[in-house]
Amino acid sequence: MIDTINIFFANLSNFLWGSYGISNLVIGGGLFFLIRSRLTPFRYLKHGFAILLGKYDNNDDEGQISHFQALSTALSGTVGIGNIAGVALAISIGGPGALFWMWVSSLLGMATKFYTCSLGILFRGRDSAGVLQGGPMYVIEQGMGKKYKFLAYWFSLAGLIGCLSLFQSNQLTQIIHDQIINVSSVNFNHFFLKLGIGLLISLIVALVVFGGLNRIADVASKLVPLMILVYVIGGMSILLLNIYQLPSIFDLILTSAFQGSAVAGGFVGVSIVISQGFRRAAFSNEAGMGTEVMAISATKNNEPIRSGLVAMIGPIIDTLIVCSITGFVILLSNDWSQGQLSGVSLTQAAFENHLGIIGRIIVFFSVVTFGLSTMFGYSYYGCKCASYLFGVEAKQIYRIFYIATIAISAILSIDLAINILDSMFALMAFPTMISAIYLAPTINKEAKKYFLNLKREK
Repeated sequence: MIDTINIFFANLSNFLWGSYGISNLVIGGGLFFLIRSRLTPFRYLKHGFAILLGKYDNNDDEGQISHFQALSTALSGTVGIGNIAGVALAISIGGPGALFWMWVSSLLGMATKFYTCSLGILFRGRDSAGVLQGGPMYVIEQGMGKKYKFLAYWFSLAGLIGCLSLFQSNQLTQIIHDQIINVSSVNFNHFFLKLGIGLLISLIVALVVFGGLNRIADVASKLVPLMILVYVIGGMSILLLNIYQLPSIFDLILTSAFQGSAVAGGFVGVSIVISQGFRRAAFSNEAGMGTEVMAISATKNNEPIRSGLVAMIGPIIDTLIVCSITGFVILLSNDWSQGQLSGVSLTQAAFENHLGIIGRIIVFFSVVTFGLSTMFGYSYYGCKCASYLFGVEAKQIYRIFYIATIAISAILSIDLAINILDSMFALMAFPTMISAIYLAPTINKEAKKYFLNLKREK
């Protein structure tokens, strides 16, 4: 039964992300936004950081949380196990060149997030309780009109499953399981040990997510900066210790990106390298998937362009910094080419090869904090989808369902977790990108007006 489900989602994922699928929409859409924006938002990134740090906060604006809390909540969903295990999977399957296409995806993702997250503020709506909300579903309903509302339902239905923390729970359980086995002489039953770990994780996540957005944002704003700092310092120390090897690593990445790559088990062509780069980048920075739109649109802010500029910072931190560090550390080790390790186990082995027990501790700490923070953020996204479809009363039911799936996914195979989420993310990307492309002229007008006023203020 499980094998049949896995095969179904594997085929669905490959079809949706295939040669003429969602990859082209995400890549083409990102190029479209890059060209339509004329790179103007990129010239105002310094202004975006000023907004993020609270210079333009106004508590009288509509919304629930600050820009910093919104980005922290968004990053709690994007800077997660995807940055540790996802990069390792991309390299294992697609070779070193997949990292290059992750970089390309992040640059296109910055342009995409500028448009999608600006739209999230411009076209907010009210939920069944009359509370101001945002997300692709509201963008579609408020911006495109009711005849396109089926796309809003489409996104929300895919989001109910796509925002489950199947991959995070699976990999967090795996690394805790490995640590217990390594340090204990007890002969554990692996199934029950993993199930017990999953139940413990479920309890910890429940204590936060049942507190709603404000508790999630509060925890995320404290946890996210610390976890990124620890991981970046650990990774950068490895790069500095091996700085003389970095030119050859760059050459390997660029060569593999355009010529294909040898990986464990054979050779993969350029199309697979590109596909893996964009799939894992999509899972990592979520540009075009629509999830971050739901977090950013909760900001206390009535100026859409400000939120778009803040959202652009996400892929810089998430992919250009954190994912790159993971990729370089893995490629500095020989484990990636042997095919014996994958996912979080590969990243941990690479860190341990360079830093010994300290490297193992850094990855363990990062996986725990990254995994938990992502679970906090994803629960909010799933609740918003459930609320849109069934009313605010459905939030509590969804939270119970969400917590239950954390325990279940602890005992699933990593392939099944990845295939389900890849499929759902593709289905979420379609309505998100279509609505953003359709409404791009509206954002261009807003951006022209905002940047003109900004110049006058100076």
